Amino acid sequence: MDKLNRRNVLRAGGALGAIGALSLATPAQARPLWTWSARGSVAGTGAGLDPRWVWDEEADPLVASLLDRGDVPKVNELLRTWTKNSQPLPDGLPTDLRDFMEHARRMPSWADQEKLATAVEFNEKRGLYLGVLYGLASGMMSTVIPKEARAVYYSQGGADMKDRISKTAKLGYDIGSRNAYEPDGEMIVTCVKTRLVHAAVRHLLPQSQYWQGAADEEIPISQADMMVTWHSLPTTVMQKLTAWEVPIPDAESEAFLHSWQLGAHMLGIKDEYIPASWSEANSQAKQVLDPILAPTPEGIKLADILLSLGAEVDGGILSKPILGSFTRFMLGDEIAGWLQIPREPLWDTLLNTFWGPFILAREGLLPFPGAKETYWLFEEFIRQAALIYLSEARPISIEIPQTNRPS
Repeated sequence: MDKLNRRNVLRAGGALGAIGALSLATPAQARPLWTWSARGSVAGTGAGLDPRWVWDEEADPLVASLLDRGDVPKVNELLRTWTKNSQPLPDGLPTDLRDFMEHARRMPSWADQEKLATAVEFNEKRGLYLGVLYGLASGMMSTVIPKEARAVYYSQGGADMKDRISKTAKLGYDIGSRNAYEPDGEMIVTCVKTRLVHAAVRHLLPQSQYWQGAADEEIPISQADMMVTWHSLPTTVMQKLTAWEVPIPDAESEAFLHSWQLGAHMLGIKDEYIPASWSEANSQAKQVLDPILAPTPEGIKLADILLSLGAEVDGGILSKPILGSFTRFMLGDEIAGWLQIPREPLWDTLLNTFWGPFILAREGLLPFPGAKETYWLFEEFIRQAALIYLSEARPISIEIPQTNRPS
């Protein structure tokens, strides 16, 4: 089945039609079967389809149509004015897009306002940790997720990575804000716009000869791909906080998970794939995230760009070597080696020796055993890293792409 026909199957039959294409995959493409049970999801049940063969049957044909009929420039211009969750959609949007967005912006029935309020408390207490983790654990991990690295690199965003990274960081900023899902917040808007962007990339990337030459799939950003990215964020963050022995009350832990469960839903991930608990999240991550991490030429280039962000902060302690050392500390020697990150004897030693005690001291659980200067360095680092990766330094407009990376 050629690429055009596979896309037609997706459009005409949605996920149920596309799943039939699995039987036509060559043995070289064979991978372990999807075994995670939907009983562990927020839905508690599901169709049991392998998410690698499920995309977004609502958004994909709609955005493909917007692109084909030339409506995207007008839509992007109108949507620049839509920034708050409760704000009415702009007049002049195509009817089919308006209908989709009105449906997509609705919170699910299982949204828990009490948990969201508790999530605000968690984000305020742990905001500095979250900033560095989103940037140097989650962000750098994305560069060794092969499908994600290729999709980012060869899409339109790959031509301006500073802009692309700022738009990604906006999601982390919005979900951590006090009013994330409130009427005056922006998380719902960010999710809906991102869902439209994903649909556009699914339509555009298969037309790129560069992406075709590097990719091992015919349509990017499947439901499985989205869950892999999801696990690189909240699942990885909670694993790191647990490993650092940061004391987190159960209610706050559950609330943090709930805010990201809602984020997954609003991004178009089906409820049957969204883990209902941290234990289920860890179980799913072991199947869909851990085994697929690997280096790619595209990911190595993206990692270099990410590590260079710190050099743009005037007067700070951040530098590419220090950011690289923190990446090695957080993701391990193997991934650091994949990304060609050199060892930094001073910072590598400081982190391995003092980071654990520093966290305990910061939490009031242990007198800091080292020099005050070392404590200050770590404290200042996480503050500056948070500013880079969670800053709202300028307005960020998430817009539907119309082309791929030109070269």
